Amino acid sequence: MINIHSLSKTFGLKPVLRDINLSVPKGGFLALLGPNGAGKTTLLRIVSTLSRPDTGEVSVAGLNLSTHASAIRQLIGVVSHKPLLYVELTAEENLRFYARLYGLVTAEPRISTVLAQVNLSAHRHDLVSTFSRGMQQRLSIARATLHHPQVLILDEPYTGLDQDAAIMLDDVLRSVSTAGCTLLMTTHDSARGLALSQRVAILSRGRIAFETGSIRLTPMQLEDKYREIVNA
Repeated sequence: MINIHSLSKTFGLKPVLRDINLSVPKGGFLALLGPNGAGKTTLLRIVSTLSRPDTGEVSVAGLNLSTHASAIRQLIGVVSHKPLLYVELTAEENLRFYARLYGLVTAEPRISTVLAQVNLSAHRHDLVSTFSRGMQQRLSIARATLHHPQVLILDEPYTGLDQDAAIMLDDVLRSVSTAGCTLLMTTHDSARGLALSQRVAILSRGRIAFETGSIRLTPMQLEDKYREIVNA
């Protein structure tokens, strides 16, 4: 579903991504670990069509990023560091706006469903400007899953969430994964990434330094491997 081949990206004279090769099969769940500055956000921005690689190819659902970026946007949902919400609108108005962008004809039942999933039903008529950071993150998760995306891309989605909201997100991710959605997620929480995903990869200094593949590691083994790579 996601195929990345020989991808490289440079900002100025600084290489950020170096010859990245990754794939996530349909219905798969890949957790991408790595320290700050490893290139994780840049990689997800490219897969999300928000940036272009200098070299290499990216395809989503068989569509090439360089020629079908607009079509790819209809297939994906994105949770990034920024909530991508309109703070002068209510939660419901935000979701109704995005529903129109995605061409959802009968959006109201779906809006109610996703608000319930992220425990914001009681706040559907509240302005987003009144929301805490965690509430905005929950609404951004509702926005990203609103149109039943084939691919869900999440960049540190647990940022700003309290323990209860993090458990809620665990449930949402398991639900969409079980429904056949393909997931690519960056996280600093190696134990959570290992528990939720089918595969884990470690990005370090712009390169894929490790992939679990069919190997199943314990959280402690993965943490030891992570430290070994990052401190090398």
